[in-house]
Amino acid sequence: MAHNLETNNGEVAFALRGKPAWHNLANRIFGEDEEVTTLSMLQEAKLSNWNVRLEPVATHTPESWRDSSGSQFVIRTNPFDTGTDVLSVVGSRYKVVQNEELFAFADNILDGDESCKWESAGSIKNGKVVFGSLTVPRTMVLDPQGANDETKLYLIVWTSHDGSVAVQAAITPVRVVCQNTLNLAMNRAKQSFKIRHTQTADGRILAAREALGLTFNYMDEFEKQAKTLFETSVTDKKFHEIIRAIYPKPAEDSSKAGLTKWENKVVLVDDLYFNSPTNTNIKGTAWGVVNALTERLDYFRSGRGNSETLMASASGFNPIITAEKNKIVKQILALTK
Repeated sequence: MAHNLETNNGEVAFALRGKPAWHNLANRIFGEDEEVTTLSMLQEAKLSNWNVRLEPVATHTPESWRDSSGSQFVIRTNPFDTGTDVLSVVGSRYKVVQNEELFAFADNILDGDESCKWESAGSIKNGKVVFGSLTVPRTMVLDPQGANDETKLYLIVWTSHDGSVAVQAAITPVRVVCQNTLNLAMNRAKQSFKIRHTQTADGRILAAREALGLTFNYMDEFEKQAKTLFETSVTDKKFHEIIRAIYPKPAEDSSKAGLTKWENKVVLVDDLYFNSPTNTNIKGTAWGVVNALTERLDYFRSGRGNSETLMASASGFNPIITAEKNKIVKQILALTK
């Protein structure tokens, strides 16, 4: 599975805290208790001093051409070799957001809270999309005297330099034992905030704080749902019924390839549920079923195009995978009533 991180001659535009990521790539791995400033994270992730800027397309076309498009090149200074890269062509209303501005936006949302620590940052799609994540001081522990299943809260921010992604921030719960992103849609708590590239991030800090519910309304709702799932017992027979309801077996006249794909998917989920060390303490519960299914989506799913990279999924900002996870949770809640 491709990680889609930006690389150049053995270097990678990615840095993180603690243990190596699943792809074992990083320009820098900070110690768990090491102080990491915003500037340090930007520099070590190769995200600083890109000087993203706009150049009119008309400036770079022959004089004999009449350009009335108003289009602009988005260009940057390459962080590996200081060359000039063309990242995209955008319209006249497009506003540049520097990586430094994106990370300052995250700092300001959290109001400089020293207990919030930079966790990771990087560039994917050859510099077209950048992201960063910070820990937020809120932890959920299910059954602390027994399963002791821990989920931490993160603030992630990301944007694009090609117009494909707005400036975005989201609250994301991550199950610590497997780093599985469990962002779920809640009816009464907003999880994400967006600023289009035709707008500016200036003056949007208060709106972002309110939208993201940094009074932890989102985590409160998430914890209620997680507890409901954890307290719902699931027999082995029921587990297999749930999996086959979510992933129905193809019809007898289906292609051999389609049947093989289904079998591989079901066998993998079965293995994650019954045998994975990440599920040891929670199998036999609907929470264990959710985690087996979502862990497959984060780390074992086949590639299906640039918009659905594993990096985006496991970082929590893939809207397609998030929607699929929410569908799974709804199905499990309905099937275990």
